[in-house]
Amino acid sequence: MSLKEYKKKRNLEKSGEPSVRARSYREAKNKKSERGHEKEGKKASSKKHIFVIHEHHASHLHWDLRLEMDGVLKSWAVPKIPPKTKGEKRLAIQVEDHPLDYAGFHGVIPEGNYGAGEVKIWDKGNYELKFKDSKKIEVILHGKKLSGHYALIRTHYGNKPDKSWLFFKL
Repeated sequence: MSLKEYKKKRNLEKSGEPSVRARSYREAKNKKSERGHEKEGKKASSKKHIFVIHEHHASHLHWDLRLEMDGVLKSWAVPKIPPKTKGEKRLAIQVEDHPLDYAGFHGVIPEGNYGAGEVKIWDKGNYELKFKDSKKIEVILHGKKLSGHYALIRTHYGNKPDKSWLFFKL
């Protein structure tokens, strides 16, 4: 997926956020070995990918769930603290993809920039992709705060029905 929207929304020199860079050799090599494992509607391999959840004190406090997929961090804004127990469901609004380097980002995005406010790493770790298609993503998270089998299910709920998902622990 393209990072055009990420670049378009930001002045990276002023915001201090990671810039978009070419994929490293390791990433390119890993990408080649992944081919065929994450096909639409298929069960995926047990290869571990990175995930991170940022606590983002912007105009409204929210958490940003980011999953490494297709050479980028697929991202969702979650308005309430992520679910730690089965039965808790959270709305997750899909936002623009972020570069892989964003997984280590923390700091303050200065006023006047898109997403201005403090960004902290709330949780991070690896995950295994169990299933992925256009309506559902299942993963096993291995983090300090979130651990276990989770799902993202596409919905048509709220103000952004084309970008709305439910995030919950199975």
